[in-house]
Amino acid sequence: MSKVFVIGLDCAEPSLMFDRWRDQLPNFRRLMDHGVYGNLESCTPAITVPAWSVMTSSKDPGTLGIYGFRNRADYSYDKMNIATGSSVKEDRVWDILSRSGKQVNVVGVPGTYPPRAVNGCLVGCFLTPSIASNYTYPPEFKEEIKQWVGEYQVDVKDFRTEDKAYLLKQIYEMTATRFKLVKKMLVEKPWDFFMFVEMGVDRIHHGLWSYTDEKHWRYQPNNPFINSIRDYYIYLDREIGEMLDLLPPDTMVMVVSDHGAQCMDGGIAVNEWLYREGLLVLADAAPTKMTPLERVKIDWSKTKAWSSGGYYARIFMNVQGREPNGVIAPADYERERDELARRLIAIPGPNGQDIGTRVFKPEEIYQQVNNVAPDLIVYFGDLAWRSVGSLGLDSIYTFENDTGPDDANHAQQGLFILYDPARDLGGRRLQAQIMDVAPTVLHYLGEPIPADMQGHVITV
Repeated sequence: MSKVFVIGLDCAEPSLMFDRWRDQLPNFRRLMDHGVYGNLESCTPAITVPAWSVMTSSKDPGTLGIYGFRNRADYSYDKMNIATGSSVKEDRVWDILSRSGKQVNVVGVPGTYPPRAVNGCLVGCFLTPSIASNYTYPPEFKEEIKQWVGEYQVDVKDFRTEDKAYLLKQIYEMTATRFKLVKKMLVEKPWDFFMFVEMGVDRIHHGLWSYTDEKHWRYQPNNPFINSIRDYYIYLDREIGEMLDLLPPDTMVMVVSDHGAQCMDGGIAVNEWLYREGLLVLADAAPTKMTPLERVKIDWSKTKAWSSGGYYARIFMNVQGREPNGVIAPADYERERDELARRLIAIPGPNGQDIGTRVFKPEEIYQQVNNVAPDLIVYFGDLAWRSVGSLGLDSIYTFENDTGPDDANHAQQGLFILYDPARDLGGRRLQAQIMDVAPTVLHYLGEPIPADMQGHVITV
């Protein structure tokens, strides 16, 4: 195989592409019918940062030392770092290919801002602060982009907006600009490996899921956006069909997502719960309205645990000799951690039902645990409930997100399609996992697979 083209769709949901709308997506369907496809199990946590770096390095989040978009910088209580591309210390597949003399084009893959040198061209990801910054390699490539597409968009300005018509307009404009750039680069820039990621799928799922999913508690029949997500998938299919027409005939094609999407049932106010359980102690009176944890004064001398909110919860424990004012004796750490995990799993839904919460210990799911990991990673309702970090709610259950409206949570299963033009693979449905993508790419390009990659070649 002389070339590999990887189409990344952040948050693309297998049940929509493979089942619900399959017959309306002729280009994806053709790749499926003649290739292999199936669920692609994400990493834990199943979120954009770190999932794309996990995928392209074939190293788990613990090895990367990246546990989310924001990570504890040290064992202090308030210092957090944003995980940009500079946080990724491991080789990604394009680094390996660049060193071996292969030419690579990389566009918008999360974890690529600030850009690093490659043997080819690289366009930074959604974390690019603005296109005024140096967001390309080589730096002068951004002038070419301007000539080709005008004002390039790295992300939508505000996907958590109540103005859904405005959101849709932004998503289509961003996607059209990115696809115009990708099609131009396919023709104008030499490449052996080409990978791009479109963020619009993630943005439309979070912004419009309740308008299209009859099972969502906010769903209203005959609303004006009822077909918005379906129509966007159809648009993606049409655009990707045009890309496929530009590929040399011996190009292996992969379609991948970093995780899936599902209906969000609501939020669990995890710090509110910790406060009510006496595990998080405040120095002042509790707030009476929704207040971010960072704005609340905590009595660390009496606090055992606190949390970061998000699509999942990260629980941090206050350990003697580790945190500045630790209260949990090291000898009691495992017992306290096990007990806290048990209590988190036991948090019922609003009607007293078991919601199926899962709790993970980093050292049990990662080969290594680098940097400052959470003590526990919590999937409330197996990601059907998000984690809300604010305090001051009148209940531990909330149906309003503290960072703006959001309809969907992530799902552990993303998707993959692998199409090899040299042979008809028969349309079989397989299960793979996210760290299998990088070794599969190297295999198809005839490159040796590093021994420290944790995934395996997808066998077809």
